[in-house]
Amino acid sequence: MLKFQSLTRAVLLGAGVSAAAMSAARAEDSSDPIKIVMNNWSSQVVLANVVGQLLEMQGRAVEYVPSDTQLQYTALANGDMDFQIEVWEGSQAEAFDKAVAAGALDLGAHDAVTREDWWYPSYLNEVCPGLPDWKALDACAEKFATAETGTKGRFVGPPADWGKHYSERIQALGMNFQEVPVGQAATLWAELQAAYDRKEPVVLFNWTPNFIEAKFEGQFVEFPAFDPACWTDPKWGQNPDAIYDCGAPAKGYLKKAGSKQLAEKWPSATEFLKKVNLTNPQFAAAAALVDVDGLTPEDAAKKWIADNEATWKAWMQ
Repeated sequence: MLKFQSLTRAVLLGAGVSAAAMSAARAEDSSDPIKIVMNNWSSQVVLANVVGQLLEMQGRAVEYVPSDTQLQYTALANGDMDFQIEVWEGSQAEAFDKAVAAGALDLGAHDAVTREDWWYPSYLNEVCPGLPDWKALDACAEKFATAETGTKGRFVGPPADWGKHYSERIQALGMNFQEVPVGQAATLWAELQAAYDRKEPVVLFNWTPNFIEAKFEGQFVEFPAFDPACWTDPKWGQNPDAIYDCGAPAKGYLKKAGSKQLAEKWPSATEFLKKVNLTNPQFAAAAALVDVDGLTPEDAAKKWIADNEATWKAWMQ
């Protein structure tokens, strides 16, 4: 333990963080562990470990707590968890807004801009003329059919706890598709790789920032443009009897969230966490360390810290 403390002290001093500043931060904050949320996609678990390791390097205790993507916001509002590094507007805005109204903290947005929606490999532009328009996709739905979906096209959807409403969108827009959700993100990429190798039709859930955009050429399907009323007002949009008859936000936010007790018990750590700010390429690179390079999240975080000293050094000031 003494060797670890000496090492982290040396790293922080090398980054321009004074010993006095470190001591002051520790004295100001509680010695209880800060509970960091862990979800089930690669960039999140890597960057949660990055933040956790940086907090430990400052002398603070941390605890990593796995959580369902939607239930985590109840836990943040109740103080059962303390920090979430990735709040995605397209899939988590509703739960996040409710949590903030109940006392959770909005810790600010990253520079990264997000999009989460249906996605297909570019070679399908020749198979379904008119893509990326959703009507063109629907017109050739049978080309995406499988034994599981019969005459309907298969949409490979995200894990159920990610809070998407794609089955409702399919119904609202009258599409000849069926959502088949996967259990984990890795299955999405296995499905994509298998189809990509054989140049077979596949449409699946994807998001940016993500390592996929550097590995595969493809496009998001263009659905009716998003409006907040799409999620609440059936009269909005082309189906007057249904909500979710639109696409996801094309330029969504990526935020950080904290518990109410975060600021109360760890005021100095809270100021540090507010400064955590990442770009699209940085999120994609974090995911690639696991999904392409095969590192564990813990080792990926160590490598990310080693490769991005200028970034986290600014957070420490």
